[in-house]
Amino acid sequence: MNVRFFLCAAAAGWATAAQPQGYAGLGTEAEGFAIPQPGTQLSFPADHGPHPDFRIEWWYLTANLVGTDGADYGIQWTLFRSALAPGEAEGWKSPQIWMAHAAVTSQDQHLFAERIARGGVGQAGVQADPFNAWIDDWQIRSARETFEKLSLSAAGSDFSYDLDLTSYGPLVLHGDNGYSVKSASGQASHYYSQPHYQVSGTLELPDGPITVTGHGWLDREWSSQPLAEDQSGWDWFSLSFDSGGKLMGFVLRGETSNFTSGTWITADGTAEPLAPGTFQAGPLETSDVEGRKIPTRWKVSLPSQGVSVEVQSLNPQSWMGTSFSYWEGPVTVAGSHSGTGYLEMTGYE
Repeated sequence: MNVRFFLCAAAAGWATAAQPQGYAGLGTEAEGFAIPQPGTQLSFPADHGPHPDFRIEWWYLTANLVGTDGADYGIQWTLFRSALAPGEAEGWKSPQIWMAHAAVTSQDQHLFAERIARGGVGQAGVQADPFNAWIDDWQIRSARETFEKLSLSAAGSDFSYDLDLTSYGPLVLHGDNGYSVKSASGQASHYYSQPHYQVSGTLELPDGPITVTGHGWLDREWSSQPLAEDQSGWDWFSLSFDSGGKLMGFVLRGETSNFTSGTWITADGTAEPLAPGTFQAGPLETSDVEGRKIPTRWKVSLPSQGVSVEVQSLNPQSWMGTSFSYWEGPVTVAGSHSGTGYLEMTGYE
């Protein structure tokens, strides 16, 4: 997200040396690439690995953490795959491009870094059994083919983190058994998550190391043309409530209307897909961020579950000034439900 969402598709335009189209470029044709199909049965562990016949894909992990200093923190680790052409090949003949982002956010700091690599030469990639996703020395890995226990590491010029994650609930398939529709005209992706992680480890920050604990959320998504032609950006929420339930919801912003959907996840991990329009999110307050007006406080509602909350960014200045810039950061939740989560916003030029 993520959704989480389709930052990686912007990288598709970069990878093909196309002129920048912003996030609207995700609605371009994807001739020759595989297209998500309804009725597809996801298969594990194979689907933890890459899908080179699709144009775009990502492994996207966020975590809300509390340090031994009593402060709140958030971390992001994302590996994107973008294809010049369908399929895989050895060495420099590989058409796969890899890009990764890592970040640590606190109330008064937002530190981030980026890596870019070419596939086929060992610098970056993903394998399913045992699971391992890496670019240079950044890595999410498991001793097994599952997502049950993961170790996570990344480092920038002014931060690093080493974290251990243990799942306590099932994988969640979004939409129709993992087929997630993104527009009224039917664009879609294959999308699932592991939103149930206990997290512990260490952050290395400019002021020194901090021991942290908390909870994490891993998103997996792949597609080739996930947005409609008139959709230019999105607002994606992953919210974990103190009551045990969770909510993934997104707003895809179009020229004339928005498309919203998501998933309600019960405390026992049961996924209930949301019909388009039932998830509601609207900005309450904006902040000046890198010369842009960015919504950093939101009203989020899901009437069918009695959810009516305000979602507030921990640090309004959580701007990812990477090759394809966007806003990404931890949030707090108050109202009918309390909790924490993550928010990603793209297309705010």
